[in-house]
Amino acid sequence: MQDNDSSTGRPIRVLVAKPGLDGHDRGAKVIARALRDSGMEVIYTGIRQSPQMITQAAAQEDVDVIGMSILSGAHLEILPEIMKLLREQGMDDVIVVVGGIIPEVDRQPLKDLGISEVFGPGTTTGSIVEFIQEKIKERGGA
Repeated sequence: MQDNDSSTGRPIRVLVAKPGLDGHDRGAKVIARALRDSGMEVIYTGIRQSPQMITQAAAQEDVDVIGMSILSGAHLEILPEIMKLLREQGMDDVIVVVGGIIPEVDRQPLKDLGISEVFGPGTTTGSIVEFIQEKIKERGGA
């Protein structure tokens, strides 16, 4: 089954990234595979990506979604910078989601920055796929 963004006629494109110094990417790879298996086109940037590298890759790949996995605890330093760079590049329509070890108290401030959702440990891959599909529909795609 192909998940198309009806506004572009192409598969939903998702950039999966590991920002910061966190080198643990097993979860990011599991998510990337689940998104790909659902029909989305996935670009995986690998580990230790800077905010600039992530936003540059997102622009070059013309993605609909950026999904980041953060386990290092640096989410309040890294994610505001990424959101700022996306705004500066006029990429406000890109859906940004994040998963990892993020305390409950930090979730609303991240959403206030423009992050669409924060997924914690134990979130099913199916619920992440469904969330992205729904957000694309709301945006006027799929």
